[in-house]
Amino acid sequence: MAYCKASLIDAPSCPCYNPPRAGNEGNPVIPKLLSKNLSISRMTMPPDSLDFINELRAASSTRPQAERVHRTGRIRRLLLLSFLSVLILMITLASSGRLNRAWSLSNTDPEGEALKSADSPAGLNSSPALILTNTSQPTPTASQTYVSPTPTPSPAVSLPLSQAQTVSIEIDSPFKTGTLFLSLLDMDGRHLFAYNPLTLPFTRLTSGKWEDITPSPSPDGTRLAFSSNRDGQWDIYTLNLHTGDIRRITDTPEYDAYPSWSPDSQWLVYESYTLTELSSAGEYYLEIMGLSEASHPSGQLENLELFILQIDADADPIRLTTHPAADFAPVWSPAGRQIAFVSNRSGEQEIWIADLNQIDDRFQNISNNPASADKFPAWSPDGNTLAWSAYQAGFTNIFVKSLNISASRPQLLGVGDRPVWSPVDGALITAVSTPNLVYLTGYLTGSPGMALPAVPLSSQPEGITWGFGELPFPLPEYIQQAASELSQTSGDMTLVGVPGERQQLVEMQDIEAPYPLLNDLVDEYFYALRIKLAETIGWDYLSSLENAFIPLTTPLFPGMLSDWLYTGRAITLNPAPINAGWMLVTREDFGSETYWRIYLKTRFQNGSQGRPLYDSPWNFNARYSGDPRFYEAGGASTSVIPSGYWFDFTQLASSYGWQRLPALIIWRSALPAARFNEFVRTDGLDWLTAMGELYPPAALSTPTPVLPPTFTPTATRWPTRTPIPTRTPWPSRTPSPTP
Repeated sequence: MAYCKASLIDAPSCPCYNPPRAGNEGNPVIPKLLSKNLSISRMTMPPDSLDFINELRAASSTRPQAERVHRTGRIRRLLLLSFLSVLILMITLASSGRLNRAWSLSNTDPEGEALKSADSPAGLNSSPALILTNTSQPTPTASQTYVSPTPTPSPAVSLPLSQAQTVSIEIDSPFKTGTLFLSLLDMDGRHLFAYNPLTLPFTRLTSGKWEDITPSPSPDGTRLAFSSNRDGQWDIYTLNLHTGDIRRITDTPEYDAYPSWSPDSQWLVYESYTLTELSSAGEYYLEIMGLSEASHPSGQLENLELFILQIDADADPIRLTTHPAADFAPVWSPAGRQIAFVSNRSGEQEIWIADLNQIDDRFQNISNNPASADKFPAWSPDGNTLAWSAYQAGFTNIFVKSLNISASRPQLLGVGDRPVWSPVDGALITAVSTPNLVYLTGYLTGSPGMALPAVPLSSQPEGITWGFGELPFPLPEYIQQAASELSQTSGDMTLVGVPGERQQLVEMQDIEAPYPLLNDLVDEYFYALRIKLAETIGWDYLSSLENAFIPLTTPLFPGMLSDWLYTGRAITLNPAPINAGWMLVTREDFGSETYWRIYLKTRFQNGSQGRPLYDSPWNFNARYSGDPRFYEAGGASTSVIPSGYWFDFTQLASSYGWQRLPALIIWRSALPAARFNEFVRTDGLDWLTAMGELYPPAALSTPTPVLPPTFTPTATRWPTRTPIPTRTPWPSRTPSPTP
């Protein structure tokens, strides 16, 4: 048997054993030992050989003692250097505040439920930015839950914690400072919510059968100004975040909204819908906007203007703008002497600044980009930089401009809408809109790309602001009550089963339509939308539809053979109110796709229902004006924003799951292809799956397309040949008798 000279064990079992090479199977084992003074040769010897043992001992004793001491010392130095590096890192983190309580463990009870921290508001669990677990068991992922309109969203959301002990480390980030305040839509209306992407889940601040919009926190962090119609009219209110007290600031029949605080928390600037003299504008503006005394015999025009009010003094508001253009969305500079706002006094929506130190030439155009529609200005904390959103060619982007550098140009930051600055500078939060969904994300001014993962929102926010302070603990009783209330559900659904796991079409009561039928899975959502809309605008618009369900035997417009009307999950609204002036449509492009937003005029125009318009509607009838430009564009945008109070039907329908559809590519030449009045509730299904709810697979496997009828004119009958009259014979001559 072959033995290894190094280990004195069986050669195949020794780790230094090398098997024989191919073709040398008869050779003895060749062990390899990396040693200085020991030379190993190929040999075969018994394990009890005394000579071999003596040779091994001699080789071991001849190894220099200094070499072993040198290796041991080097290992000790490396270990000491590593320990010192870790110690220095921990001291640095602790001194900068990044180490949370010296790596303290999170408190958990025996049942695994997190104990409430004394530093967090009631009903909210702490949500560390990073969770380290010391267990091999899988840990639930902490998920941010958002307010959803269907069917019963939770008003205050807690992040689940692992049942295992966790080590929490706070990450220093500009997004961690302060609190975001938003106005989001739920079943009861729009209400105010507080949120922070790293420390606070969505928490409801107000509730009730009214709407609260455009929140604005005071610089001292104690109050929140907002607009509400809780008392019948749209007025400005303040909410004390420490006591929960609500105070009414304005009391006018006009629409008052979008408040913004002065740096000393003593003044408010806001927008108000009031009358303006046409004579206050120049002839050039009146000409480009198509305004004249003939169109407005009174010489006055209703539009949005800016006012300044001292909230703790019994004084009338000061009017800041007197132009017949729409001036809205004011934001007070942290420096105190400038107010940024949106105005279309140049013919397009631009960002303007009002310098309070000037009397003449007070207003200055900042964005100065006629090719885009600029909105929602936002000041940086130092007041030297202005950000806003600009819509152009189907994309809405965020631009940033430095005001302390002369002739500086706006810089593109990224995609988004409604930007707001972090109180500590360096970061922005913005909304990102898609055709039917809205997300919340953030940017760092010095870094490219998004700095926060997108968080879905329940609706388009009606105002976003970022305050420096945080919610008090414990929360005031009023806010606790609002946070604990649940949203109104859309009603229970009564389903009628059909053999083969298919659904049934149910007839809609009191609905005028060619086929008043809907899929049994969606008809309750339609009824809920109809009731809510009638309560909001004061008249039952959905009592008459252009179409609901369409049978397979009924052809639609060319290009619409796979339309959702065949599934019983879609409706098309009655477009007749457009001609009566009770319905408006605005155009919204998302990339290469065109969508539409529908506004309905409210019954009472005294400010108790609806809100003024901010965007110009789309005029489909302009294509028939004879101008080839409007015909090729499929219409034109109106130059003047219509007056009155309107309600956003598209936004309300979206909260009930009814989504709008994009226009077909031929919509500019064919009005039915615009599909501006079609809404569908898909519930996540594609068209073929939705068709399978009503029809068996055999009916859809080999569909025979039903071509739309071609109206061929009736063949013109050839005229009958007019008979040629026969020649009238001359009477024969009567012969005279011969004499």
